[in-house]
Formats: sequence, C-alpha cells, structure tokens
Amino acid sequence: MPLRLDSKAAGFAADFTALVDARREADEDVSRDVSAILKAVRAHGDTALADYTSRFDHHDLDVSGWAVDPADCRAALDGLSTPLRDALELAAARITAYHEKQRPVDSDGIDAAGVRLGARWTAVDAAGLYVPGGRAAYPSSLLMNVIPAKVAGVQRIAMVTPTPKGEINPLVLAAAQIAGIEEIWRVGGAQAVAALAYGTDRIKPVDVITGPGNAWVAEAKRQLYGVVGIDMVAGPSEIVVVADGQNDADWIAADLLSQSEHDPTSQSILFTDDAAFADAVEQAVMRRLPLLSTQAVATTSWAANGAIILVRDLDEAMPLVDRLAPEHLELAVDDPDRYFAQVRHAGSVFLGRMTPEAVGDYVAGPNHVLPTGRRARFSSGLSVLDFMKRTSFLGLTPDAIQAIGPAAVALAEAEGLPAHAASVALRL
Repeated sequence: MPLRLDSKAAGFAADFTALVDARREADEDVSRDVSAILKAVRAHGDTALADYTSRFDHHDLDVSGWAVDPADCRAALDGLSTPLRDALELAAARITAYHEKQRPVDSDGIDAAGVRLGARWTAVDAAGLYVPGGRAAYPSSLLMNVIPAKVAGVQRIAMVTPTPKGEINPLVLAAAQIAGIEEIWRVGGAQAVAALAYGTDRIKPVDVITGPGNAWVAEAKRQLYGVVGIDMVAGPSEIVVVADGQNDADWIAADLLSQSEHDPTSQSILFTDDAAFADAVEQAVMRRLPLLSTQAVATTSWAANGAIILVRDLDEAMPLVDRLAPEHLELAVDDPDRYFAQVRHAGSVFLGRMTPEAVGDYVAGPNHVLPTGRRARFSSGLSVLDFMKRTSFLGLTPDAIQAIGPAAVALAEAEGLPAHAASVALRL
C-alpha cells in the first residue's frame, strides 16, 4: 500500500520530511566497479570494450560488428507501420520546433565607458549519446537527446547502445534514422561512457555525453564529469500530481502509474484536498495495475514509493511540492496558472486536467530529460544550451582604458598582484 499522509495529523511535518529525504537510488554500491571499468577502458581501449561486451552483453563485437550499418537504420524505418512512423516523425518535428526557439542570440555592443562587450555562442564539436538497450529501449529518449544537439549545430554525434546477444531494438534504429545519426556503436554500460569520454582507436572522444542509463551509466557520467560535459546525473523517475475532487479518478490513477511502471524505484505522489477522491484514486490504481503488462514493476514501485497526501486546500500543497522539487508536476485543476505561479522547483509542469505527463514524454515538444531526486532545485531539463558554450569578448579604445583602467590598477595593487597592475598602468 502507498504511504498515506494528512497535513492535519500530528507528526505530519516529520513524516513529510522523511518522504522528502528518502533516497531511492539503486542499492548497489557501484562506484568502485565503475572506477575500475573506466581505468580499464582508458588503459586498454577497444580491447577492454570487447571484453566487457562479451561479459555483459554476450556477443563478440568482432563477429556482430562494432558499428551499426546505416542501411540497417534505413531498413528499420522502412519496416515500421505507417502510424508508428508518422508518430515518430510528428514527435521529431515538434521537438525540433520547440528547441529551435532555445537557440541563444549573440551580443555585441559598446557601453557608456566606450568598452566593447559581448558574447558569442558556439556548439561543441562532438556529442555522445547513450541509448539504453534491453528492457529500457526508448526511441523517444533518442529523439529528445539528439535533436537539441542538432539544433545547437553539433557536427558529430556518436551514439552508443548495448546490444544484448547482438540484438538491437528496431524502433531505436528507426528513430536514429529520423534523427540523422550515422555513427552508432554496439557498446553499452559504463565502458561505453568511458569510450566516449577518453576515446579509443575506433571511437573518437566527444565533448558532451547525454542520455539515460542504469546506475553504472549514471555513476560513470558522474565520475567523468570534467573530462567531458554531461547532461545530469539522473535518478529514478518521479511524478507529483496536484488534483482536486473534480477529476476523473481513473485518469489520475493512470497518470500516477505512468511513472510507477518505469522502475521499481520510481515514485508517484498525489496531493489532493478531497479525502473521498484520494480513496477513489487509490482504488482506481488497484483496479488498473492488473491490466498492465508492467504490473510487477508498477506494483512494487507504487507500494514502496507511492504516496497520497491529503491537504486542507491546494494552496497548502504548493510549498510542499516545492520541497519535493519533482521531475514532473501535474496541476490537474481548472485554473492551473494560479498554482503554477507558486511553483519554484519542478523539472516540467503540466497544466490542466487535459495535460497528462505522458504526452510530454513523446510529442509535446519540451524535453523529457529532466532533473530527478530534488535536483530541480538547482538544475534544468536538457536543452540546446547543454550542447553550446558562451565565449565572452571585450575591446577597449584608448579613451575606454583611460575611463576604467585606473580602477583596475587600484584593485590589482590591493590584491598584491603587481604584474596585473602594470599590464594596465603601462597603457594609461
């Protein structure tokens, strides 16, 4: 059964704090294992990749092939049913349109002191994309990661994906074709992340690595941050739904289960001001669970990490939501903007009764790669900016350095840096 809390009950503050502070990351202590894998790939390159692939994915890269033939991607796309191909292409078009609006604008101007100041944005040279294999094979995530890089202007995108027993999900290949990826490597796990970061004889290094993965992949990205840029260290998925009693309980139950079915460590939380509706949603969840092919995972997640929180009114819920800083937040009410105005910390917000989080996973347009584990307090979802960097520039005329130079000399001397002071003073 999910956790049930009531804001009017004694001990609510402590119980809610425990919910906020609870950790749902995988139990495995993977740091040491990942560190060893990274060192092996850095030292032995392709040999280590082949060994790990044989051990974990049970195939020989020299037999199955290191890279996916682009013809296989074209064939996978051609083999899709028309509705599914149309769905992927619609998703790609909408994701592209949304992210094109994120492209930053260069600046260049002269201020009141006569100093030329500005900034220029450029894309990284190469990006690496990790695409999970096995149970978690999501073509939608491929589109969400590749398209912002393409919009940013990244020239080379290298994709890595595990292929258990040499097999790869044809939907992933079809999405790669739509996204225009031509470099796909049949390697996965922490060793693939290491290959992208350090480079091997076959795989050239990249500048930024993005994409979801298991605990080993996430830990590899964390350890390699600084060698390369990363999107984020992602944890288990989560959703918070704020809903009044005017909603259809089945709809809200389905929304909660849309995250529970991801992983046993996923979390789904409902805030409501209606006790009868809370009961109805809980009953609807129990009715819907047996209908899911993902029943086992969703049941474990809902029982271990689900929560229903009764509040006096929905305004009381909003500061509690901010403390959770959820990856996904649904505001299933008639006037969602009223409550949205109170939200400071959330990865993505879904406004109104007709906006299920699941539509954002596929075709809405905004990116579904979002901060988890309360990281929305200080970070944002994946965007075009993750594949770009800003270079500032400035230029001084003789009059401009006369205007601001003396202050620079004074500060340099105060900091005990005489060469700094001289480099300015000599020009005055």
